This record gives sequence, C-alpha cells and structure tokens, in this order.
Amino acid sequence: MTATIGMITFDTSDPGPLASWWAERTGGRIEQENEGWFFIVSLPQGIRLGFQKVPDPTPGKNRVHIDLVTADVDAEVERFTRAGAKEVHREDMGEDFRWVTLADPDGNLFCVSSEH
Repeated sequence: MTATIGMITFDTSDPGPLASWWAERTGGRIEQENEGWFFIVSLPQGIRLGFQKVPDPTPGKNRVHIDLVTADVDAEVERFTRAGAKEVHREDMGEDFRWVTLADPDGNLFCVSSEH
C-alpha cells in the first residue's frame, strides 16, 4: 500500500481571499468552502490546495512550498507580482535552469521556475 498526496494546505488568518487569489493565478476553482474556515481549490492538473483558518499562521520561512514551472519565467513573475505577490529571491543555474522565489499576499513562499 502507498500513500498519495490529497492536498497541499496553507494556514492563514483569512482563507477566502487567499484561496481566490491562488485559484485566479493557477486557473483553478474553489471546489468547497466550509463555513469560512476551510477552502479547497481544485487545479486543472488534478492537484488540490487547501486554505485553513488558524489563529496564528506559522511564522518565518515555509518548510514546504509550491514550485510552478513555465516556459517564460519573467512573464509569469510579472503576472504574479501585478496580482500582489512580492519577489523574494532570484537564482540562476545557467541556461538550463532558473527560478524566482515569491511570496503570496499572505507571505507564503512559492517558486516560479523554468521548465526542465
């Protein structure tokens, strides 16, 4: 028997707006809302993101984060920053691979990288 990933969940003080923000950026849709304290976003790839209301979201750097891939890193980073993300760091591993670390409006880190 093996385990499979059912969802990647974010702790947040305000799950509705953050769930909407991620749904809009990834082409997903809000699949479920549980009385304002937990939202599920279904992504086109079959992945689900959860957003749960907690009184004290985890401070500091995420220990787990989402990596998004794209053919045009700069255009995608610009699209995210126009929508309220903040750029945190850029890393270039040469022609083959690079990524940009961003923070969503709630401060959760994620990366946008070149396809490899």
